[in-house]
Amino acid sequence: MPEHPAHSRAHSRAHSRLIIKVTAGKDDPERCNQAFTVAAAAVASGVRVSLWLTGESAWFGLPGRAEDFSLPHAAPLADLLAGVLAAGSVTVCTQCAARRNIEAGDLIDGIRIAGAATFVAEVMSEGAQALVY
Repeated sequence: MPEHPAHSRAHSRAHSRLIIKVTAGKDDPERCNQAFTVAAAAVASGVRVSLWLTGESAWFGLPGRAEDFSLPHAAPLADLLAGVLAAGSVTVCTQCAARRNIEAGDLIDGIRIAGAATFVAEVMSEGAQALVY
């Protein structure tokens, strides 16, 4: 018997993974917020999400930094980040952290530092889709 289309979509979503790399921070607030919004929406939809903070967005891995970000008519970045952290993973780029003197112990609990090899492994895994903002 064929699967019901809604069940098939839910099954597919549970086995897929969305990797989002955000390269902007306060320097490009709309692009930055779009990445966090899509990541949080995906998590809320049951998609497994891996959010990568690179470039200026690396700062948002530190406590209090997301709370300092605001964009009119957008959800608070701290709330979006918390939503992703609750059900997904968040990673700060190794080189980006080093350039900003950010160390693992400085980060919000649950956020890790990892490099390009880890990013490539995630992107190349079966069922993965990648977005770069």
